[in-house]
Amino acid sequence: MTTMWRRFQDMVGIEYPIMQDGMGPSPTTLLAAAVSAAGGLGTVSCPSIVNSSEQFLREGFRAAIEHVASSTDRPFAVNVPVGRTANGELLLVSRICIDEAIAVKRDGGRTGDQLRAIVTSAGFAGEFGAAIRESGLVHMAKVGSVRHALKAAESGANVIIASGYEMGGHTHAKGVHTMVLAPQVIDALDIPVVVSGGICDGRGLAAVLAMGGAAAAMGTRFIATQEHQWHAAYKQRIVDAKEWEDVVYGGIYAPIRGLRNKGLELMEDVRKTMSPEDFQVWEEEQIRKAQREGDVVDGLMVAGQVSAAIHDIPTVADLVGRIVTQARGLLGEAGVALGEPACR
Repeated sequence: MTTMWRRFQDMVGIEYPIMQDGMGPSPTTLLAAAVSAAGGLGTVSCPSIVNSSEQFLREGFRAAIEHVASSTDRPFAVNVPVGRTANGELLLVSRICIDEAIAVKRDGGRTGDQLRAIVTSAGFAGEFGAAIRESGLVHMAKVGSVRHALKAAESGANVIIASGYEMGGHTHAKGVHTMVLAPQVIDALDIPVVVSGGICDGRGLAAVLAMGGAAAAMGTRFIATQEHQWHAAYKQRIVDAKEWEDVVYGGIYAPIRGLRNKGLELMEDVRKTMSPEDFQVWEEEQIRKAQREGDVVDGLMVAGQVSAAIHDIPTVADLVGRIVTQARGLLGEAGVALGEPACR
């Protein structure tokens, strides 16, 4: 295991260098609890993106946090996408969810103790950095470039998540893939770097640790698990996905990677008939339709390129166990192989 993994482990208190990426807008509370219980870092996702009242956001986000804390005695994190208006003002949902996470941590008690970290993704949350860290939360900033990693680290982020372009959900306007991005970010920084994008097994985790990363984060792989509360049809669609069925399209905060279907084919025609604000509401509704109702034909299927490499729907505990076992075996075998002279 790497030095950076040990540093990250000390920060968040988890057993294995495995993290669940934030996903939304539908809940990930059951999944987060299961990942944390299995020894990884589960993540509570933001409850909504658009068209929600302040009271709904605060109460919904806190309820999700408290649900995870009551379901496991292990540490967990929250994820808040950072969206901004055209003039640069932070969106209401982003501000409220960051505020609420800070409030939970400051309130203390069992829930505050278990809530160890906040991930800010999809944008820069520099104006909240000091308040996040002063509350006792570990601030993890998700980025898609070396320059953004440096900016986040210079602003005080404790951990960087280097997310490659192949990731599902909100990805990056200028795409750099994981195996190009991650080593550069790791080399550029002296803080833990978690690697995300295209990882689904122990081979990915072994590669992350071998390059000096602190942990591997996965989103799409964790969708296709028994405990996740998204619809069974959504999970099965990921298992059935074939190579080249993923595509990047225009999203709410940033480009989104998802799976091709009828809903995605019709999306651009719908966009032309709506204002940007109304389209955001429609888009979130279509994502919810797939995640909650299982409409994988007309809904929008958010998922990563790694969908084509996922072939089952295990329990979270079984998945984490086999990833760790495979990674340990590969790292051990690689160490022996590199230590031996070549055959002549």
